[in-house]
Amino acid sequence: MAFAGVLKDAEVKAALDGCSAADSFNYKSFFKACGLSGKSSDEVKKAFAIIDQDNSGFIEEDELKLFLQNFVASARALTDKETKAFLAAGDSDGDGKIGVDEFAAMVKV
Repeated sequence: MAFAGVLKDAEVKAALDGCSAADSFNYKSFFKACGLSGKSSDEVKKAFAIIDQDNSGFIEEDELKLFLQNFVASARALTDKETKAFLAAGDSDGDGKIGVDEFAAMVKV
């Protein structure tokens, strides 16, 4: 698991179980359930680096669509509706992607 040493397997499983149905993903609930919202800023930056698959320094829409699969490879992809809502919530500067500071702000909500 990519988040080994940062997040507990049981919490990740509970978070994924909580959004297993299409259009049920809520980033605030997910970050709380998996334990990421209680982590240090360094641990949040590590999580960002894992999710930023292409190492561009940003999480783009295509990476958000596969967000849950960063936690468990067999997890579902986010629906287009969920992906767009997730991006809109995190993209505070309107550039169409989520930077590390924007991601940290989302996690800590």
